[in-house]
Amino acid sequence: MLEVGDTLMPRARALNGRGDSVDATIFWASLDTATVVVLDSTTGATLGKQTPSGRIQARVANLRSSPVTITVQPPLDSIAPDGVIRDTIALTGAPPDSLSDSLRVRAFVTPATAANLVYRLVRYETVVYPATAGGVTLVPRDTLRTGTSGVTVAQVRVTGGPAPDSVLVSARVLRPDGSPVPGTPVRFVVEVRP
Repeated sequence: MLEVGDTLMPRARALNGRGDSVDATIFWASLDTATVVVLDSTTGATLGKQTPSGRIQARVANLRSSPVTITVQPPLDSIAPDGVIRDTIALTGAPPDSLSDSLRVRAFVTPATAANLVYRLVRYETVVYPATAGGVTLVPRDTLRTGTSGVTVAQVRVTGGPAPDSVLVSARVLRPDGSPVPGTPVRFVVEVRP
């Protein structure tokens, strides 16, 4: 998948009749120049021009690969929190709770189809207060991809050491040129109570 305005670098290997790799120069071409354009025929750098999809093809001498279809997605309209933006972790009880509620970010795009919403990159970052505290991590990880509904879900886990008083979580989505998608950053606050 590729967003309008973004580029990708395809990979291919040339094989002989026995399936072994051979040293050969591979050239790339677009079969649908209205939607995807190969910017460099030797590297295959491909630009997404418009939705919904386009095909590229690799070539070695007169041998051509099967076409590869690339889905081109429209740029996101915005992102927003989807649910709680404040939560509390209580480190007391049996067993102690060390995991926050779900911190959900929803992406919006027009048209809002599953193919246009899926696989968008959301980066979560944490800042602990006081800064000398530590021992927090994001579950399942700090970089997530949206599902077909356009949502990502992360949680804060207190992992040990001196517990922070609170954790500020920021979720960011950037366009291919590095500019933020409207709504970025989405911020969450998780209070930690001993």
